[in-house]
Amino acid sequence: MSEVLDPFSPFRLDGRVAIVTGASAGLGTRFARVLHAAGARVVLAARRLERLESLAGELDGSVAVACDVAADADLTRLVEVTISRFGAIDLLVNNAGMSDLTPIESTSPELLRQVIDVNLFAALRLSQLVGVHMLERGHGVIVNVSSVLGLVGVGQMPQAAYVASKHGLVGLTRELSAQWSRRGIRVNALCPAWFPTDMTAEMVGNESSQQWIRRRIPQGRMGEPHELDGALLFLASDASSYVTGVALPVDGGFTSV
Repeated sequence: MSEVLDPFSPFRLDGRVAIVTGASAGLGTRFARVLHAAGARVVLAARRLERLESLAGELDGSVAVACDVAADADLTRLVEVTISRFGAIDLLVNNAGMSDLTPIESTSPELLRQVIDVNLFAALRLSQLVGVHMLERGHGVIVNVSSVLGLVGVGQMPQAAYVASKHGLVGLTRELSAQWSRRGIRVNALCPAWFPTDMTAEMVGNESSQQWIRRRIPQGRMGEPHELDGALLFLASDASSYVTGVALPVDGGFTSV
């Protein structure tokens, strides 16, 4: 009798514990919903606790944890609360981020540091904290949410600190993968182009921005949030069990031209 093939089962996350930072809005909220729908118990982390608690009320078994990723004490507490509540961390999605469109020649040093701290250092530090736990268990998955601007520069959108931080996140992904792959931890990066979020709200309703998108992106449009679902689940699940150190663009062809 032939084996029954179920190509969808590797994408399931039943019983696994996932932390999602920046879960109170935008793609972070979507990511939390997707992981929960695939069976994960999700720890929702962000600064806006009221939003997190509202989301947690919709996702059975999830937990809301107020967390400023730029505060080391909050990151430590996030890991401690997760392990105390669930006993394990199987998946970390480093999604929290910020941007700034001020030209670098007129950006304050304080703002430059803030962007780097939120987008890069926080992911490095949280990966370190979670990684220690994963190394003890001998398995785990980290998905760093970078950007197509972690792969290329644009120039017409002046955000040097953002681009530097997202390139750094891709570098961190590759290095942690190289260090930890033989010890059971996979680390990959998801690199979206432009999707409708709080961060891109000004672009969504701006005709000149939309014209730029139509010119620069081969598919001629911004992405829709659901178009990241498959890539996220692929990287987060056993469907990508032989994939690590990859920076996966979901960009309508932007980085292909």
